Amino acid sequence: MIERIEEMPPGTIGLRSSGRLTKNDYVEVLEPVLREGIASGQLRLLFVIQDYDGVAPGAWPEDFKTGMSAWFKDHSAWRRFAVVTDVEWLAKAMRMFAWAVPGEVMVCALGEEKQARRWVAE
Repeated sequence: MIERIEEMPPGTIGLRSSGRLTKNDYVEVLEPVLREGIASGQLRLLFVIQDYDGVAPGAWPEDFKTGMSAWFKDHSAWRRFAVVTDVEWLAKAMRMFAWAVPGEVMVCALGEEKQARRWVAE
């Protein structure tokens, strides 16, 4: 499940995720939020991942499509991307592949969410 975090600093977008990601999560939440941030030309995204049970089988095509569009086609709009999680393997993977992410990347623990919000807004 992905839901939007409503109380974010101006000019930033926040998402909170837990469990298994479905096609509806991509179509109804993630893709519209990314389009909004990309349209602004200054995508500053906070993504809080509380726990992660993978991507539902029917969501894989949507995951690929979203990634190809937002990460590659619209890479110039990305400014800051903070991933906040205590899922250790996910945090390690994000750090390892941060070089491939457009814009600046921060990876931190759930207890550091306030700092990540401030950083994304700078």
